[in-house]
Amino acid sequence: MVEIVVSILLVFGSAFVLLGSVGLVKLPDVYARLHAPTKATTLGVGALLVASAVQHSALREGISGQELLVTGFFFLTAPIGAYLVSKAALHLRLKAGKAELPPRD
Repeated sequence: MVEIVVSILLVFGSAFVLLGSVGLVKLPDVYARLHAPTKATTLGVGALLVASAVQHSALREGISGQELLVTGFFFLTAPIGAYLVSKAALHLRLKAGKAELPPRD
Protein backbone atom coordinates (compact mmCIF):
# COMPACT_ATOMS: atom_id res chain seq x y z
CA MET A 1 0.00 0.00 0.00
CA VAL A 2 2.85 2.38 0.80
CA GLU A 3 4.38 1.81 -2.64
CA ILE A 4 1.09 2.75 -4.31
CA VAL A 5 0.80 5.98 -2.31
CA VAL A 6 4.43 6.88 -2.97
CA SER A 7 4.04 6.09 -6.68
CA ILE A 8 0.92 8.28 -6.97
CA LEU A 9 2.65 11.14 -5.18
CA LEU A 10 5.73 10.81 -7.40
CA VAL A 11 3.67 10.84 -10.61
CA PHE A 12 1.53 13.74 -9.34
CA GLY A 13 4.58 15.74 -8.25
CA SER A 14 6.51 15.05 -11.44
CA ALA A 15 3.54 16.10 -13.58
CA PHE A 16 3.26 19.42 -11.75
CA VAL A 17 7.00 20.07 -11.96
CA LEU A 18 6.83 19.39 -15.71
CA LEU A 19 3.80 21.68 -16.03
CA GLY A 20 5.60 24.45 -14.17
CA SER A 21 8.70 24.05 -16.34
CA VAL A 22 6.68 24.19 -19.56
CA GLY A 23 4.86 27.26 -18.28
CA LEU A 24 8.16 28.93 -17.49
CA VAL A 25 9.29 28.45 -21.09
CA LYS A 26 6.00 29.08 -22.92
CA LEU A 27 4.39 32.01 -21.11
CA PRO A 28 4.93 35.41 -22.76
CA ASP A 29 6.24 37.80 -20.10
CA VAL A 30 7.94 37.82 -16.73
CA TYR A 31 4.74 38.37 -14.75
CA ALA A 32 2.99 35.38 -16.31
CA ARG A 33 6.16 33.32 -15.96
CA LEU A 34 6.19 33.93 -12.22
CA HIS A 35 3.02 31.92 -11.71
CA ALA A 36 4.27 28.71 -13.31
CA PRO A 37 7.26 28.03 -11.08
CA THR A 38 5.78 29.46 -7.91
CA LYS A 39 2.43 27.70 -8.05
CA ALA A 40 2.76 24.48 -10.04
CA THR A 41 6.36 23.68 -9.27
CA THR A 42 5.92 24.37 -5.55
CA LEU A 43 2.99 21.94 -5.47
CA GLY A 44 4.99 19.38 -7.44
CA VAL A 45 8.08 19.58 -5.26
CA GLY A 46 5.84 19.45 -2.19
CA ALA A 47 4.30 16.20 -3.44
CA LEU A 48 7.76 14.78 -4.13
CA LEU A 49 8.90 15.68 -0.62
CA VAL A 50 5.77 14.12 0.91
CA ALA A 51 6.46 10.96 -1.11
CA SER A 52 10.00 10.94 0.26
CA ALA A 53 8.73 11.38 3.81
CA VAL A 54 6.15 8.59 3.42
CA GLN A 55 8.76 6.21 1.98
CA HIS A 56 11.26 7.08 4.71
CA SER A 57 8.71 6.61 7.48
CA ALA A 58 7.68 3.24 5.98
CA LEU A 59 11.27 1.98 5.91
CA ARG A 60 12.17 3.30 9.35
CA GLU A 61 10.08 4.18 12.33
CA GLY A 62 9.23 7.84 12.69
CA ILE A 63 9.22 10.84 10.43
CA SER A 64 12.44 12.13 8.91
CA GLY A 65 13.36 15.58 10.11
CA GLN A 66 15.26 16.30 6.91
CA GLU A 67 12.16 16.13 4.70
CA LEU A 68 10.26 18.35 7.11
CA LEU A 69 13.04 20.94 7.17
CA VAL A 70 13.43 20.96 3.38
CA THR A 71 9.65 21.24 2.92
CA GLY A 72 9.40 24.13 5.37
CA PHE A 73 12.36 25.92 3.85
CA PHE A 74 11.05 25.45 0.31
CA PHE A 75 7.53 26.66 1.12
CA LEU A 76 8.95 29.72 2.87
CA THR A 77 11.51 30.72 0.25
CA ALA A 78 9.53 30.12 -2.98
CA PRO A 79 7.02 32.96 -2.39
CA ILE A 80 9.77 35.28 -1.18
CA GLY A 81 11.81 34.60 -4.33
CA ALA A 82 8.78 35.24 -6.55
CA TYR A 83 8.08 38.47 -4.71
CA LEU A 84 11.66 39.67 -5.21
CA VAL A 85 11.59 38.81 -8.92
CA SER A 86 8.30 40.68 -9.38
CA LYS A 87 9.61 43.72 -7.51
CA ALA A 88 12.74 43.74 -9.69
CA ALA A 89 10.59 43.47 -12.83
CA LEU A 90 8.42 46.37 -11.64
CA HIS A 91 11.51 48.39 -10.85
CA LEU A 92 12.93 47.76 -14.33
CA ARG A 93 9.49 48.39 -15.86
CA LEU A 94 9.50 45.13 -17.76
CA LYS A 95 6.71 44.73 -20.28
CA ALA A 96 6.31 41.66 -22.48
CA GLY A 97 9.80 40.44 -21.58
CA LYS A 98 11.66 43.63 -22.53
CA ALA A 99 13.02 46.32 -20.25
CA GLU A 100 12.28 49.97 -20.76
CA LEU A 101 14.87 52.39 -19.51
CA PRO A 102 13.64 54.47 -16.59
CA PRO A 103 13.12 58.17 -17.32
CA ARG A 104 16.06 60.43 -16.61
CA ASP A 105 15.66 63.00 -13.88
